[in-house]
Amino acid sequence: MPEFIKFNLDKQSVEVPGTRTPDATGHYRHAAYGDALVSNIREAPQLKTLYDIWQHSVTKYADNDFLGHRPFNIVAQTYGGYSWETFRQINQRVNAFGSGVMHLNEVILGNPKLNRWALGIWSHGRPEWFISEMSCNCYNLVSVALYDTLGPDAVEYIVNHAEIEIVVSSANHIAAILENSDKLPNIKAIISMDALHDSVPVPGATSASQVLRAWGAQKGIKVYDFNEIESLGRDFPRKHIPPTADEVASLCYTSGTTGQPKGAMLTHKNFVATIGTNREGMIFTQDDVLISFLPLAHIMGRVIDTIAMYSGSKIGYFRGDILLLLDDITELRPTFFPAVPRLLNRIYAKLVSSTIEAPGLVGALARRGVATKMANMAAGKGVHHALWDRILFNKVKMALGGRVQVILTGSAPIAKEVLGFLRIAFCCEVLEGYGSTEGMATATITMPDEYIPGHIGCPRAGCELKLVDVPAMNYHSTDQPYPRGEIWIRGDTVFKGYYKDEKNTRETIDSEGWFATGDIGFVDNRGCFTIIDRKKNIFKLAQGEYIAPEKIENILGARCNLIQQIYVHGDSLESTLVSIVVPEPETFLPFANLIAGASVTADDIEGLSKLCMDPKVKAAVTKELEKAGKAGALRGFEFVKRVHLTTDAFSVDNSMMTPTFKVRRPQVAEYFKGQIKAMYEDINATTPVAKL
Repeated sequence: MPEFIKFNLDKQSVEVPGTRTPDATGHYRHAAYGDALVSNIREAPQLKTLYDIWQHSVTKYADNDFLGHRPFNIVAQTYGGYSWETFRQINQRVNAFGSGVMHLNEVILGNPKLNRWALGIWSHGRPEWFISEMSCNCYNLVSVALYDTLGPDAVEYIVNHAEIEIVVSSANHIAAILENSDKLPNIKAIISMDALHDSVPVPGATSASQVLRAWGAQKGIKVYDFNEIESLGRDFPRKHIPPTADEVASLCYTSGTTGQPKGAMLTHKNFVATIGTNREGMIFTQDDVLISFLPLAHIMGRVIDTIAMYSGSKIGYFRGDILLLLDDITELRPTFFPAVPRLLNRIYAKLVSSTIEAPGLVGALARRGVATKMANMAAGKGVHHALWDRILFNKVKMALGGRVQVILTGSAPIAKEVLGFLRIAFCCEVLEGYGSTEGMATATITMPDEYIPGHIGCPRAGCELKLVDVPAMNYHSTDQPYPRGEIWIRGDTVFKGYYKDEKNTRETIDSEGWFATGDIGFVDNRGCFTIIDRKKNIFKLAQGEYIAPEKIENILGARCNLIQQIYVHGDSLESTLVSIVVPEPETFLPFANLIAGASVTADDIEGLSKLCMDPKVKAAVTKELEKAGKAGALRGFEFVKRVHLTTDAFSVDNSMMTPTFKVRRPQVAEYFKGQIKAMYEDINATTPVAKL
């Protein structure tokens, strides 16, 4: 089970003396590391690269189970339980696959560049993903993850920008690569993670794999499967080419809400510093089991898996379908559950409806149990209660397999009431982290046993933060009672820069190594940071008030369980905000049916659309958003005055979302411009004109 290092909750970070400047606070560091930042793994300082770390783990944990997946039975059409491979077995496959890829590149494809070239990886998490990435570390290649949800335009850009010639892909993406091969002139080979040796059921018939290989040959692209490359590597083994600490291990492309993705250059030193930093708060052990479902193209998922690898923990991959995740969790019974607010909000909504909002005796008992445990937690007495856990919460814990000790959330804000409820419901630590791709998802985190919700914790052991004035938004480091400003981060976890992009690199990292995040925050008297605004995507309303729509969306989305997706719109010619809301069917249907006196079911798409258009339902949802806004301490001008309900969800396919599920604001505004115009016309028609 994870082991925690306990720190003083009343003094979590300190300001380094003599570091203040006229336009910024001093440098804030974790209180226990005020004298020096952590830049390596302190119990193993000899480990400088991901290659070193892998060799260390293989030696130390050779015969321990490491990577697990649920194999699919083609005959029965069902998934089995988790099947495991040890560190030693995975290492043998890494050596074989890495040798095979090197032989393919040099001998078969005739590429004179023997190392430092980019290998593309396109799939959800699975053992072959790890093997592909670790092969890069063993042979000094650069891994480039392609998002499993990326649209064709972004894939095309990244493959060409990183000059990728070989892509390792799950079989479901191969057709897309071949279909767009005319736009991907660098691609010379595709390696399928899935077997391509399917038998031909009818004499003379052509198998799917034969079609793919023939299609590839027609396009001038060789198509192999993973087993073939491993076999090739066993026939032609290669010596490792160990990288150095400052060399780039991976290009991690960030999906911007506007413009093309930017390739963050993440070095081996960045990864090592991140592992060392994270182990200064929570230590994984050989007994830990991680459920891996976060996209490995995103840095948060990759960092967590890498820490587990160093620690000798087991990593069980989900099947690739988020709708089946809870079934995978029940089968795996993890001790560590990394998540994102979007998923935790849905879990929270289901738990609330089945406990404190349940009718009769169940609801009455649940409300009493929750109130008792929340009061205990607020008093610093922890998240356990002998009576109420036995009566109620031990059953709730089984929803995540019953063994979860830690839930980690990050990537977006989450409401403090959700955090508190999950802590007492699952009787475990729920930690909230803050970071970004450029900083290896590592900047701040809440401490174990934290009893005051609503902040993102203190700086990590390897990071220091400062708040820089943003005069245009009226945020200053001299503000009272707490300093406010843009959060800047420095440490060995901060990336090297953007690949082939000096302009954006200079705008993001200054000459002293500080990374400007674009997030606005304050630091309180305990040394805890809270994000309150966003420097980008801001605009003024007609009366001159600055609006940060993403902040409002996060507050409303976290506190109103009727929302699946939300877009908040404002205009410098208007004095109010309006919103586009995609409702969450599970919670919206009973709510809307009650308002409209209807009985629409989940499979009635036409009925759901009619509920969305019902004026009474719109008005009721607007009131719910008002309640959520008050709970989230929004200011008067930040409340939305009208809502348009729609079943047209924002997605990557319709270009209204990035692959990391961020709203593409211009595209959404354009798509719904008619509805937005109608909402403002209604507001202006019903708002009394002030007398002169």
